[in-house]
Amino acid sequence: MMISTNKIISITQANQNFSKVTKNAKKYGDTVIFKRNKPAYILFDIEKMGEDFIREYEQLKLKYISENLLKTYDVAYKELAK
Repeated sequence: MMISTNKIISITQANQNFSKVTKNAKKYGDTVIFKRNKPAYILFDIEKMGEDFIREYEQLKLKYISENLLKTYDVAYKELAK
């Protein structure tokens, strides 16, 4: 994953100055918050990202939820399918 260094903020900086994180996201479209020297969170500026991004995000969220439901209730679904 390639991340511009302009978009990186540490979790400590984010905790101490969240307005800096939001300004950075506004400027670049998103900001990656690092925790223990690894990317942990992303803050997006929704206005910059646009409607396509929002739709794609919602689809990914639904996919994640459905995959977790299938994993969690796999045995029950197989029993019901009989």
